[in-house]
Amino acid sequence: MAMYAAILFSETLLLKRSEVAKLLTIEQCIPAVEQAFKLYFQGEAPTPVVLGIHAQNGGFHIKAGIMNLGRNYFVAKTNANFPENNKKNGLPTIQGIISVFDADNGRLLALMDSIEITLLRTGAATAVAAKWLAKGNAGTMTICGCGHQGEISLRAVMKVRRIEKVFVFDIDQLKAAQFAHDLSKELNISIQPVDHLNHALKQSDICITCTPSRKYFLLSEYIIPGTFIAAVGADSEDKQELDPSLVSGNKLITDITTQCAAFGELHHAIDRGYMKRSDEYAELGEIVAGKKPGRTSEEEIIIFDSTGTALQDIVSAAIVYEKALAKNGGMKLNFSE
Repeated sequence: MAMYAAILFSETLLLKRSEVAKLLTIEQCIPAVEQAFKLYFQGEAPTPVVLGIHAQNGGFHIKAGIMNLGRNYFVAKTNANFPENNKKNGLPTIQGIISVFDADNGRLLALMDSIEITLLRTGAATAVAAKWLAKGNAGTMTICGCGHQGEISLRAVMKVRRIEKVFVFDIDQLKAAQFAHDLSKELNISIQPVDHLNHALKQSDICITCTPSRKYFLLSEYIIPGTFIAAVGADSEDKQELDPSLVSGNKLITDITTQCAAFGELHHAIDRGYMKRSDEYAELGEIVAGKKPGRTSEEEIIIFDSTGTALQDIVSAAIVYEKALAKNGGMKLNFSE
């Protein structure tokens, strides 16, 4: 009996992407990510760590952290990011795995595909930021990048804001047109593909950038007073979407300042001499926790530098793991055999 219990105790849950997708929704992810930012600011989680390694055609990063969510979890996500995959070999741009451990005894609880969690938790962070930082009457949005992250971003922001009109931009114009065609019908809102950003942004209250761009394309002169910008694409030091003068000239909110200074839009502003690390206004957790006000006027331009944190991965993976246990889902494997 004792041996049987030991075997059960050492089993690890394995979850494919399709299984993760069934267990995690954006509705669950948004409040979980919001709580993660708040807990981090309150000192209830240590600063997560990031390791990035470049490869010839892309790169790898590992994001890891610990957080007590009733159960004490250590989560490490290893993601590969190869932007040319779809054109060259049909593979996804992002591939990876999340490891979930019991942080009190080191037991490996689960291994799960990372793609769905990465998409949802990133969209959730954008929604949390839009909830706290966009104008109260924000109803028009521009999305730059019409891939999966653009779609999730739209769905997520619609959970916290009454969006009525959306402009979409992509260097692949057919992709933008398909995005608009499919989602305008499903979501019952006006979605219009555009060839140039200037006209769209002059009408937008919210702008989301989620592209793999390595050269900034969002210029200061495009942006009107009162705009909220969520800059999502710069998740490594060689990726950039925003003009550094746009970043430095307006209120900047980071997810975690140390990360943003290392490889976010803040990094590029620092590198060009426009800003110092201390010039950021606040981390998002400070806003959520009520330590600092978010928007203080309808005219100010606010930028959220979203590099993506392990804190978001922890709360999302914990939801998936706990729901899988409750539903007896996934496959079980004993690695110690």
